[in-house]
Amino acid sequence: LEYAVARLRHQKIHAADCEACETKDGRIDQIERDLEFIGPLDQAQRQRLREIADKCPVHRTLHSEIAIRTTHKD
Repeated sequence: LEYAVARLRHQKIHAADCEACETKDGRIDQIERDLEFIGPLDQAQRQRLREIADKCPVHRTLHSEIAIRTTHKD
């Protein structure tokens, strides 16, 4: 692997347009991720890099339930 490129695109889509989503009303966030691996890699190595990308902390956080707590200090 010489280097890797990850491109992300965010958009809001109608929930009804997402067949794999549990939510069917309103709009939901959709993130499209394009991965590019540069270098002389075979298919098994490319697959392993995709698996690693799916295990990164940011990816896992975005796929989990998120609770936001806000505090205010005077």
